[in-house]
Amino acid sequence: MHSSLHALPVLQDNVIWIWVRGAEAVVIDPAVAPPVRAWLEERQLSLAAVLQTHHHADHIGGTPELLQRWPEAQVIASADDRERIPFQTMPVRGGDHVTVLGETVEVLDVAAHTRTHIAFFLPNPEGAEIGPLLFCGDTLFSGGCGRLFEGSAEQMHQALQNLAELPEATQVCCAHEYTEANLQWAVAQQPNNTVLVERYREVRSLRAKGKLSLPSSIGVERRTNLFMQASSAAELGVLRSHKDQWRPV
Repeated sequence: MHSSLHALPVLQDNVIWIWVRGAEAVVIDPAVAPPVRAWLEERQLSLAAVLQTHHHADHIGGTPELLQRWPEAQVIASADDRERIPFQTMPVRGGDHVTVLGETVEVLDVAAHTRTHIAFFLPNPEGAEIGPLLFCGDTLFSGGCGRLFEGSAEQMHQALQNLAELPEATQVCCAHEYTEANLQWAVAQQPNNTVLVERYREVRSLRAKGKLSLPSSIGVERRTNLFMQASSAAELGVLRSHKDQWRPV
């Protein structure tokens, strides 16, 4: 029974990931419920679980309504985020391994964007068309990283260094389509970086056609993500501060 991966764009730039195996589905960070429900019902799929990376409203907003439709679905979230994700049914912490749709999912502690941010890594999802999967919420973005709302540059640097050690083929399933803006900023910092410039051109072409740039991959991020390439927490902090204040010309 093969797995498949689907991206569901919602709101302005959110991407809800849906992992399907057989007649069951797992939804990652559902910002809103109606499009998810419609997508699942159209395909006659049952919601087995919701994976929550962190507590922000544009990640958990749709979960309570989905649970009304599929009350048996598990909600896997950080045990340390119980107050802000009170509907969780399976509390986890970094280093835990859980079984979802018959697959082993590793929980990674990637706190930085928020105090209790986690990611979910599937090393061997069954299905020839998809490789290792990383659902990383708002920690690692395609060409960027999350803002430091509750954590530190030290935490983000450590989180990104840990994620960089995952297999190159790992698909980076982040929760926002920010790639074009991230790469525009990065090219402004390194205009002579030919690898970066070429990726920016490719992404601009995709987005101009209305296509998603996601998922990325760990290999691509190693080569083109300035935050992942930062040699120290101090350097990452400088980059993050600059990106926060930068506006395209």
